[in-house]
Amino acid sequence: MRHRRLSRTVAAVTAGLLALTGCGGQAPSDVPAVDALVGFYDQGSGLWPTTGWWNSANALTALIDYMIATGDRRYAWVVENTYEQKRNAARGNFVNDLIDDTGWWALAWIRAYDLTGEQRYLSTARTAIDFMGGFEDDHCGGGIWWTVARTYKNAIASELYIKAAAELDVRLGGGTPYRDSAVRVWDWFEASGMINEDLLVNDGLNNGTCENNGQTTWTYNQGVVLGALVALHESTGDTAYLERAEELADASTDSDAINVDGILTEPCEQTGCGVDGPSFKGIYVRNLGELDRALEDRPYHDYLVDQATSAYENNRTEDSQYGVHWAGPIAGITGATQQSAVDALVAALVPPGEEETDTDATTDGSTGAPAPASTG
Repeated sequence: MRHRRLSRTVAAVTAGLLALTGCGGQAPSDVPAVDALVGFYDQGSGLWPTTGWWNSANALTALIDYMIATGDRRYAWVVENTYEQKRNAARGNFVNDLIDDTGWWALAWIRAYDLTGEQRYLSTARTAIDFMGGFEDDHCGGGIWWTVARTYKNAIASELYIKAAAELDVRLGGGTPYRDSAVRVWDWFEASGMINEDLLVNDGLNNGTCENNGQTTWTYNQGVVLGALVALHESTGDTAYLERAEELADASTDSDAINVDGILTEPCEQTGCGVDGPSFKGIYVRNLGELDRALEDRPYHDYLVDQATSAYENNRTEDSQYGVHWAGPIAGITGATQQSAVDALVAALVPPGEEETDTDATTDGSTGAPAPASTG
């Protein structure tokens, strides 16, 4: 079932400026939120200290996606600074003992390569992906282990590997062994049982029985698989990957398990999401946006705009900082919640050249945006 919800539309009215428009008029969106995201950044450490290591990779990715989408390069220095400050941390080249952490940084550096064209970023991503690939084996029939301890085959490590390996293949010109390994891990993932009868992805497999463990259907697991399938389509040219992605996206955008009154809601929000959970929804909409842009009819655009609009209207302070609850109230503001908000706003952007669907959308380049938040 395709989504055709009536919704406000996001229009790119100038390079670097974006406005949400609809029945309630026009409101500023991504520029103040991005300024606030950089306000959380610590130049000395090269990270977002109010959140975790892997979350900082996602904050960097959200910032890069904004710069690519809008042409605003004011914060390109953050990319280089993070790279220089942290390239020798842990095992070096943004590799550490958690395979999924390594995957998040691999994806961030692929996007940094897309932004800058600098080969060093792609080389770093390749080193990380090679490390991840070393933790594929035949336990439970295949897939990537979650950590170097090899105690848990879970969804996120394999999803990230599929996406990163397929994206790397595309950027290396195609037809590389990375494509073959991405396809192999996807084939295993599809048959593993982690995709349940509701077409939602549970957290992982029981180590002994290798069966779906029935654990939480976190939003990021529903999202990364979509981006992975888009990358597989780009790598192989096979449209079956997009068709499967649409099936999974239809299920997750309609699911009451992760949506409350149409607004994306992490299962942990009522009890507390800790350090990790606040990043998840942003990751979901980022990857759903990648799928949406890969499809000619943009079937998930209205859903994405609903998320961005709800966050803007119900979850934003006067300083354009965003909390964890996109439907409100404002609470738990960190670099991770800000990253998720930026992901939502950027995912809802209409690419340049696409016609607006809202007849009262602004076309004169005005955004009504307040002064940017302090960047510290």
